[in-house]
Amino acid sequence: MTNLNRLKVVLAEQKKTGKWLAERLGKDTSTVSKWCSNKMQPSLEMLMRIAEILDVDIRELIITTKQ
Repeated sequence: MTNLNRLKVVLAEQKKTGKWLAERLGKDTSTVSKWCSNKMQPSLEMLMRIAEILDVDIRELIITTKQ
């Protein structure tokens, strides 16, 4: 399985940047960059805020562990 990052994919699909998301969340751009590169993961609460801002179901930001 490839090391796919759903947040990065959704941002690209919506033609939005990590900087754009960081501004809306009030977070540093380096934090969002770490989320997009799998160096760090956002908390569940933050993931819910991200889903709301991107107007997607939170499940779209999570890679399924079951087939």
